[in-house]
Amino acid sequence: MVGLWAVAVGSAGVHSQTPPVQETTTSAQSVWDGVYTEEQAKRGNAVYTAECERCHGAGLEGADMAPPLAGGNFVGNWNGQKLSELFERIRVTMPDGNPGKLTRQQTADVVAYLLSAGKIPAGQTELPTDLAKLTQIKFEAAKK
Repeated sequence: MVGLWAVAVGSAGVHSQTPPVQETTTSAQSVWDGVYTEEQAKRGNAVYTAECERCHGAGLEGADMAPPLAGGNFVGNWNGQKLSELFERIRVTMPDGNPGKLTRQQTADVVAYLLSAGKIPAGQTELPTDLAKLTQIKFEAAKK
């Protein structure tokens, strides 16, 4: 689970795209800037276990129609995207059979857990639930 992310992060960093010049604002953050707390990731792990694990697997490996939430495919799909996109995908479409069940806080906690599982370091501030703030955080496969 986690080892795949580390491999994917290492290789994705070599092949990452150069960001457009217009994205050089000082307000933009990366997931590598400590955008969630360890406590939030622990809460997210509990939500993931209760609501996501049956489809996405205990190791975030995915199964059948449920995509993996760690490793090369996951990192490749989200690299360069705004964290608000991942947040909204989870919030609006999950869990399967009851989309929209998760609160905004539970969704942020699950995203924090995914970042933690991907070995992205925690910080001192919780991941926000506000889309405008999440839009300012970029998912990057490797620390720049």
